[in-house]
Amino acid sequence: MPRSQGSGDRPQLSRERVLRAAVAVADGGGLGGLTIRSLATQLDVKPMSVYYYVANKNEILDGIVDLVFAEIELPAPGGDWRAEITKRAQSARKVLRQHPWAIALMESRTNPGAATLRHHDANVGTFRAAGFSVPMTAHAYALLDAFVYGFALQESSLPFEGSEGAAEVAGAMMEQFSSGQYPHLTELAVEHVLQPGYVFGDEFDFGLTLVLDGLARFLPPIS
Repeated sequence: MPRSQGSGDRPQLSRERVLRAAVAVADGGGLGGLTIRSLATQLDVKPMSVYYYVANKNEILDGIVDLVFAEIELPAPGGDWRAEITKRAQSARKVLRQHPWAIALMESRTNPGAATLRHHDANVGTFRAAGFSVPMTAHAYALLDAFVYGFALQESSLPFEGSEGAAEVAGAMMEQFSSGQYPHLTELAVEHVLQPGYVFGDEFDFGLTLVLDGLARFLPPIS
């Protein structure tokens, strides 16, 4: 039975509480700021208390990746595959915007947890139920994750948010375009990025539609 930690009004430590605190630390300062000491500070306990629930940082990383996967809405095998995969892709993007540090870890762990395995199984099952062959399911899953994770990484790296931020950054860059050396960038900025209502995130739905349209071509014809 895990020992109670700290004062009587402090929530009792548990493995789940330790891992959720690790997510909070990573959300606040990235993985570089996640150490046993910073985690203990977040929990308001001594570092040795953390080791009672997790053996090392690798176990922490395995656990927090599993928590992130648990937040992503699962597709339902047997439903409308495009709707289900779209739901999952949009949910994954939303979750990764909240936890950008997780993008590089999503497929890196060699000891996946239950939520991770459920997530992968539901995705594979959705493609298989739609009629994709096993090899095409592998292609589809890899392609979709490359798009979703890649977009999430690009989005998290942008030096602006929203249409006003994009216009501000593009406007500053326009000063370098006055020489006429970059006509195509100037055209893109003036006719697209600087137009009212431009939001980089809108590219996600456009790209996802292209990916799903391409995959649909590989489904066997309905007899």
